[in-house]
Amino acid sequence: MDKNTLIAFIFTLIAGLSTGIGSCIAFLAKNTNKKFLSVSLGFSAGVMVYVSMIEIFNSARETLTAALGEKPGSWATVLAFFGGILVIAIIDKLIPSEENPHEVKCLEEENEGIPQGKLMRMGLLTAIAIGVHNFPEGLATFVSALQEPSIAIPIVVAIAIHNIPEGIAVSVPIYHATGSKIKAFRYSFLSGLAEPIGALIGWIILMPVMNDTIYGIIFAGVAGIMVFISFDELLPSAREYGEHHLSIYGLISGMAVMAISLLLFI
Repeated sequence: MDKNTLIAFIFTLIAGLSTGIGSCIAFLAKNTNKKFLSVSLGFSAGVMVYVSMIEIFNSARETLTAALGEKPGSWATVLAFFGGILVIAIIDKLIPSEENPHEVKCLEEENEGIPQGKLMRMGLLTAIAIGVHNFPEGLATFVSALQEPSIAIPIVVAIAIHNIPEGIAVSVPIYHATGSKIKAFRYSFLSGLAEPIGALIGWIILMPVMNDTIYGIIFAGVAGIMVFISFDELLPSAREYGEHHLSIYGLISGMAVMAISLLLFI
């Protein structure tokens, strides 16, 4: 494993394991800071939408048109982009709504009146759902970091922020079912491992056969995955946690920060 691959894997590991941060917040904070979370999730969406549409999509198109020609390369880029959206949408569809990581969870949800066995099942199924959901995210983060190191850090931060509520979603029911902070943190932490595992499996499978065409298709698919996550998960969650305007302010701020960070590397 060369230096760039190792750095990309470390970035993916950091993004995935931020679910543990959500678990810690669930134990240390008595109430959810909804306004801060709303702005943060909107910020993540802004970063991911901007970098996907402005940077990643265009990079994929340049790679594919150089490899396949102008028209076939352009078609391949668009098809791969919507193919990425289709993959993550199917994964979302297969996850029951009760365990879907897109469902908003707050620390104030004490889960009173719910049997302990059901709470434990709820937490475990949520952990599995998040693991499945994070698998393609891990590949997306890894490929982005590998191809464009200059945009890797903002993407890692964006995915890390949106993984924090997922950590809360796992840890809260398990903690109330078992009374054990260690168990709750462990399952929350393990659910985030799906991202670096996704990156590792993707690297093992794809690297031996990697060429410009495959790389361009994957990169365009990554853009589609990130756009879908932003519109289907981050923005709705941001609006649920806080005011509509706060989520939009966060969105625009994320776009602006991403734009400036890209300009600094020109």
